Amino acid sequence: MSRRRAHDTEDESYDHRRNKRRRVSENQEIEDRLESLILRVGERSTSSVESNLEGLVSVLEADLGTFRLKILRILSDCAVRMPEKCTVYTTLVGLLNAKNYKFGGEFVDHMVKTFKESLKMCRWDAARYSLRFLADLVNCHVISATSLLQLLDTMIDVSNEDTVPQVRRDWFVFAVLSTLPWVGRDLYEKKESALESLLLRIEVYLNKRSKKHHNALRVWSSDAPHPQEEYLDCLWAQIRKLRQDNWAEKHIPRPYLTFDTVLCEALQHNLPQIVPPPHHDAFEYPMPWVVYRMFDYTDCPDGPNLPGAHSIERFLIEEHLHHIIETYHHERKDCAAQLLSFPFKHKIPLEYCIVEVIFAELFHMPTPRYLDICYGSILIELCKLQPATLPQVLAQATEILFMRIDSMNTSCFDRFVNWFSYHLSNFKFTWSWDEWDSCLLLDAEHPRPKFIQEVLHKCLRLSYHQRITEMMPTTYAKLIPPTPVPNYKYANEEAANLPGTTVAHQLVVAIRQKCTPEEVVNILKEIPSSGYSGEEMSDGSFNALKIDVFVQTLLNLGSKSFSHSFAAISKFHTVFRALAETEEAQICILHNIYELWSSHPQMMVVLIDKLLKLQIVDCSAVATWIFSKEMTGEFTKMYLWEILHLTIKKMNKHVIKLNTELSEAKDKLSKADSSSSDSEEDSSHKRKKPITHADKPSEEVVERMEEKLEAANVNQKRLFLIVFQRFIMILSEHLLRSDTDGRDPDTDWYRWTIGRLQQVFLMHHEQVQKYSSTLETLLFTSDLDTHILEVFQQFVALRA
Repeated sequence: MSRRRAHDTEDESYDHRRNKRRRVSENQEIEDRLESLILRVGERSTSSVESNLEGLVSVLEADLGTFRLKILRILSDCAVRMPEKCTVYTTLVGLLNAKNYKFGGEFVDHMVKTFKESLKMCRWDAARYSLRFLADLVNCHVISATSLLQLLDTMIDVSNEDTVPQVRRDWFVFAVLSTLPWVGRDLYEKKESALESLLLRIEVYLNKRSKKHHNALRVWSSDAPHPQEEYLDCLWAQIRKLRQDNWAEKHIPRPYLTFDTVLCEALQHNLPQIVPPPHHDAFEYPMPWVVYRMFDYTDCPDGPNLPGAHSIERFLIEEHLHHIIETYHHERKDCAAQLLSFPFKHKIPLEYCIVEVIFAELFHMPTPRYLDICYGSILIELCKLQPATLPQVLAQATEILFMRIDSMNTSCFDRFVNWFSYHLSNFKFTWSWDEWDSCLLLDAEHPRPKFIQEVLHKCLRLSYHQRITEMMPTTYAKLIPPTPVPNYKYANEEAANLPGTTVAHQLVVAIRQKCTPEEVVNILKEIPSSGYSGEEMSDGSFNALKIDVFVQTLLNLGSKSFSHSFAAISKFHTVFRALAETEEAQICILHNIYELWSSHPQMMVVLIDKLLKLQIVDCSAVATWIFSKEMTGEFTKMYLWEILHLTIKKMNKHVIKLNTELSEAKDKLSKADSSSSDSEEDSSHKRKKPITHADKPSEEVVERMEEKLEAANVNQKRLFLIVFQRFIMILSEHLLRSDTDGRDPDTDWYRWTIGRLQQVFLMHHEQVQKYSSTLETLLFTSDLDTHILEVFQQFVALRA
């Protein structure tokens, strides 16, 4: 009997566990189905959005009792992650609120919590989308207009804060302005005087804010034919135009209008008082930008008109397209398909809007969001999907860019070169070059011939020299890059008269016979210690002739490919290190690489990158070499600045890596200490695995890491000081010489050089910012020429 009872109990226990698992599985299936239904509502289907919403409300209402928290979470996630469907989800919440007032209140609380957390965590886009969603809930009679206006007023209060960065005040004003297209009409009808008061406060702020940063962020220095407007000024002009039109816009779908009779009977909720978190030095706010304009209605052929620059529709369309790129940029095919499936494509010239937005992303200052190649690959996919129209629009855009290149920002010039060469390589290098041949009459330093020359150099990296020669008309011969072959001086006709030729020939034989690094050192000992007799390269601290013979011979033998060169450098790494003991010796190595490979810029770039990785040359040596007299003829060429930027990036990465490692070590140390202090507490509670003694770094290790980081920061600061000091020297010299000779200093060379100075500031702004006070004290002092000083002041204003 007792045995049977025990057996029955076991069966019951098994059945209970099985039923529990089944219930959990069934609940999971229902949750997944609900999530799928909510995510897909309003997407293309045979039925209308309104009928989809009605059906979904019925389903959700039935499941609110069991899955209330899950539904709250999904809806609040959709509000932030799918802002293009904002009005669909606000209508859904409005209908649920009309049927279940308690759920409506819970959702508002949940959304407010999301908004406050986003502000606290500096998730600025999420905060802006949350604010927009809360505002649109006013249209659905979920939230009262009065409480929303109180929130917007509180946000505008930030614009009156003292001793906070302007970028903080700017963001709060931008967040409010970008919300008004959704809710402006409702506020105008219900609370006109309060809305006008809010707009007046915004106008007062916009009139007094500094726009020193504006010129640094412009794509073109000229405002013809399209003004380069600062983003807040442009949005304010669009909002003013919307106000003139009585807040009536033609872009935002408003499904809640269909349900107005149901929604207007619902009870409304009041937002609680929301106080924005105070400024903290660790907060990073979005940087300002300039609104990019390439087309207007005159550029578009017959068809729908392009909305005007100050129409709110232009802002809404562009924001939507930017969000599509942000969402799908990892997969170019999906991104192109989504862009071409834009929901209002029949009301606008879609191809023109897409091309303008993609170039706006590519030319975004100080740096684009994604790699240049990301935008290039999306444009190629768009051309494949829309071959009848998009290639023509892109060709038109390229023509506009080329015609306006004279006043183009130097950073954008580089990106234009990179994009166009990549695009040509995907379309058989076909282009109507004859239409641009007027540029051949211009000076070689003028941006138009310079652009074609740089494009051909980049095309050479993606093809081969004969192909480039064949694709170009004969009139362009002077712009075609030379054949990329090494210039090994010890094999030239004059080699017999050069010191070191005999040793160079011995070295060639030895390396071909697979000699060791030690044997190379012994051969180089045959070169007298004096090196070049009477030449300035030899200052006693290093032997210039030894470096000359070794570097030129070794790299010439490895000239067949990048891999051969890398293998040669790696094998004889110890010889390089022995020869490159001082900065002067390292500059001598770089000089010899240039002498050997002057006709092959790409080879120079990859070799110098390799030498930096192997720590054969220091970053400061590369910077000093770039600004040396021997590189004067190369100074306006893109490859030289490619080398400088990869050098600075290498240093920045090193500093960031050491910083991260130190933070992690300190974190482990503090956790280990707190873990040991808690060890006497009640051990019955479940705890995470404590940090063991083996994981815990010693204080000596942390000290050594701090010393390493300090040394790296010193080197980084020194690198920036070298770069900026050299810029100031050559620009000041040019301006003084022009003044003395009575010439106009605004030459092509001057514009390239001042553009490169600006580029260094903007491309590496996060790291340079740390040393802005040092730079101001030591280099960018008030007695400096205003042309140079202005570049620094514009940079500082970006985060002021």
